[in-house]
Amino acid sequence: MKNQLFLLHFAGGSSFSFDFLKKKLDQNISSIALELPGRGRRINEELIKSKEDAIADYCLQIVKLRNGNPFVIYGHSMGATLGLSVVSMLEKMGHFPERLIVSGNAGPGIKKKKDILRYLLDDHEFKNELRELGGIPEEVLKDDELYEFFAPIIRADFECLEKDNFSEKGIVINTPIYALMGTEEETCHEIGNWKKFTDSDFKYRVLEGNHFFIYQHSENIAVILKKSFSASKKKLLGI
Repeated sequence: MKNQLFLLHFAGGSSFSFDFLKKKLDQNISSIALELPGRGRRINEELIKSKEDAIADYCLQIVKLRNGNPFVIYGHSMGATLGLSVVSMLEKMGHFPERLIVSGNAGPGIKKKKDILRYLLDDHEFKNELRELGGIPEEVLKDDELYEFFAPIIRADFECLEKDNFSEKGIVINTPIYALMGTEEETCHEIGNWKKFTDSDFKYRVLEGNHFFIYQHSENIAVILKKSFSASKKKLLGI
């Protein structure tokens, strides 16, 4: 059986969001891109608008798919925030990842200058916020039909995060954390915030790019992911 890599998508993402990364990984790693209801392969399910429900959903998926081999969890942006609580819950259930990898996120409790509830914005303001974040093709924002399809999904994800934006306060996991951010992200200088959420090893790296820097650095991220499976045994191998 292969080692397992569980991938948690960003707001508005799906199981297809990590296709760019899967082809960079070794064949001995089983890449499992999870997704929340209401999109992708789960399009016919009702959207989740509660962080607690999203965490429980992810944990249920992971426990069902576990094969007993070492596993790693990687989440980008929203997936990073949820990933911390997912790992905390998994540890309580007796499942311990080799590492939690988080990107596009300085960790729970860090506020941006513009502290708003994006899921409550009108369409004009919401589109501007999505443009600022990047990652959403302009044709989606300009095409009414495409926008009306994707907007409820993205709003639901933002609602998950923003209704209780620091429910992670006090969480400390046993799993090592490796954090990644882009140089153009507003809070990249606070990436060290993630250290307070683990009593194990912590490493971080800032790479060139904006919030979706991951698309330009698939090779670097793949290396970190591959080495993560022996991180706990070899003290992160110096990466």
